[in-house]
Amino acid sequence: MLSRSAARSAARQSWQQQRRGLAAPASGSFSYNIGESGGVKVASRDIPGPIGSLALVSQAGTRYQTVPGLAEGLNRYAFKNTDRRTSLRIQRESELLGATIQAYHSRENVVLRAKFFRDDLPYFVEMLAEVATRTSYRTHVMQEEVLPMIRMDQQKYLGNTLAMAVNSAHGLAFHRGLGVPVNPASSTPTTKYLTAESLEEYAQSAYAKPSFAIVGNGVDHGELQKWVGEFFSDAPAQPLQSLTSPQSKYHGGEERIAHGAGNSMVIAFPGSSTPAGSFYKPEVAVLTALLGGQSSIKWSPGFSLLSNATQDAPNMHIATKSLIYSDAGLLAIELSGSGNDIRSTASRVVEALKSVGQGISKENFAKAKALAKFKELEYGQETTAAMELTGHGLVHGNKAYQIDEVAKSIDNVTEDQVKQIVKEALENKASVSAVGDLYLLPYAEELGLKV
Repeated sequence: MLSRSAARSAARQSWQQQRRGLAAPASGSFSYNIGESGGVKVASRDIPGPIGSLALVSQAGTRYQTVPGLAEGLNRYAFKNTDRRTSLRIQRESELLGATIQAYHSRENVVLRAKFFRDDLPYFVEMLAEVATRTSYRTHVMQEEVLPMIRMDQQKYLGNTLAMAVNSAHGLAFHRGLGVPVNPASSTPTTKYLTAESLEEYAQSAYAKPSFAIVGNGVDHGELQKWVGEFFSDAPAQPLQSLTSPQSKYHGGEERIAHGAGNSMVIAFPGSSTPAGSFYKPEVAVLTALLGGQSSIKWSPGFSLLSNATQDAPNMHIATKSLIYSDAGLLAIELSGSGNDIRSTASRVVEALKSVGQGISKENFAKAKALAKFKELEYGQETTAAMELTGHGLVHGNKAYQIDEVAKSIDNVTEDQVKQIVKEALENKASVSAVGDLYLLPYAEELGLKV
């Protein structure tokens, strides 16, 4: 009969073996197949199961819009009337098939997405092709439906101090391009520039074959290529005008915005591009996990430096995020809560960052790498994130987002690489935005940051 210590040892060894097996990235099923059909870039991974999803990822986000409001207008106009279908018919047919359809936009992309029973793939390829190439842009729809929805979004945005601080930090960091806010703060530029005519011209560029890619999950690659070639044959071969943006350049600085509805602060530094980009730095993901903020274990502060440094302000939101784009990124630390809490803890955030440059315990570094790897694998398995990253990577450089490669790159991160990122961040200009009670919220200089 085994003793208790022997049993515990055997159980621990068994658990470690299982953990090593589970930690290995999935091969095959989570890798994208890449191809082209009729001039359209196509990627897919045939994940087992009855449900498939499809996304048209267009390089048409706020970074690429030629005048204010076009990216949000294109997003809000999705699934309206086309030459063959009314918006009501699109809605009814999708509901009868048990499917969901949606559109959203980011700083770099406008995405049309459908989720459906995989046998219905031909119908949804045809629908996305029709929405992209045969939408009827009408002034009355713009005035009665699209603009009111955009104004509602603006009101929500103006009441969200954290969203305002994040947009402000991007503007400080990148100025134009990636610095253009995802949600415009004023309706004036939108109504001045956004018309049915300007949106139709933008769509002819956004939905030209060089400007978008089709990405599928849970679908057969050959079948997807077949239907894309058939239904997207009418897509413009070339954009009406090239949707390009200069190479992102980091600037930095400080902005303070008075607001009566809450308090938020964002402290940001140069970060990493997407894994498909030319400025990818996996060490930024490890540093993000090491700094942390929100514990991954309920009722416990966890190991992250910021969650432990700010335990005296339990009601304050604090999180470190790696915001990745095609040719740049931001390492952003978000604080939101009472003005007094932010004022008393912001300096500790900077101290925690400085402490990383002085050295990291082996245990915390190992935990940070494990968490960073887990989050990347989790992120990559989520179809929405992986599809957008893959679609944008195909448009920019014909490179898909491959989970296995990303996980291996995190495994190879060293402590010196993480310390170097911190060193560069503290030696150069930060991007610091404060929104709320400016009497209480600290200045960047008071925190010991350069702006």
